Amino acid sequence: MEIYKEVDLYQQRLNEYRPFEGDLLQQIKAYYRVSLIWSSNALEGNTLTMSETKVLLEEGLTASGKPLVYSNEAVGHAKSYDYMFSLLRGHKISEEDVLTLHKLLFSKTDEVNAGVYRNKSVIITGSKYPVVAAPKIQFEIDKLFNWINNERASYHPIEFAAQLHKRFVFIHPFIDGNGRIARLLMNTSLIQDGYMLAVIPPILRNEYIALLEKAHIEDMEFNQFIAQRVIETQKDIMRLLNIPLVDM
Repeated sequence: MEIYKEVDLYQQRLNEYRPFEGDLLQQIKAYYRVSLIWSSNALEGNTLTMSETKVLLEEGLTASGKPLVYSNEAVGHAKSYDYMFSLLRGHKISEEDVLTLHKLLFSKTDEVNAGVYRNKSVIITGSKYPVVAAPKIQFEIDKLFNWINNERASYHPIEFAAQLHKRFVFIHPFIDGNGRIARLLMNTSLIQDGYMLAVIPPILRNEYIALLEKAHIEDMEFNQFIAQRVIETQKDIMRLLNIPLVDM
């Protein structure tokens, strides 16, 4: 697919300036910490602005006039983001990692359901497709991790990341937070394979949801959408580090 070739051209250029270690890695991690947490929460209806999210995460100040739960969601998401980067050096994603990400995400908003699969049915507003029935969640999760462990190498890393997002969110194993965990898992796989994060800005929410819905039948456009988000992050990093952009 042509877009994967484009991703890899940018990746090749970035690799010439690697390794990103020490202070530089921490700066990259910090730079995207705010934007990824803000954008991912905003996709789910959290109304904190990026500036309010930045002040909250860096100075601990909550936004005046906004529900406290929005601030707590951002703080929990920051814990999950930091955990994601603790998985950077490996090439493995486990079920325990998923449960830990979710437990951290909801550590300040829903301790009862944090890190626990749902035991009731849910309906996804706006989707015509059902999610996995509660009694079958563990079976589908086991299938997912069998696929992760045995098939990952057969995919381009960007395609694998998009597929991981799609397959997880279609299972919808938690009562809440499935989209945010799916995006964290997607980005975990990307950074493990040396790629940049895929950040989905709220302005693309309708396109993102529409392509994810379409992916029940045909997922090429969803895969391309995720690839384009990686390209945008690659371009951002190259601009920040004064690396000449690739001539396409």
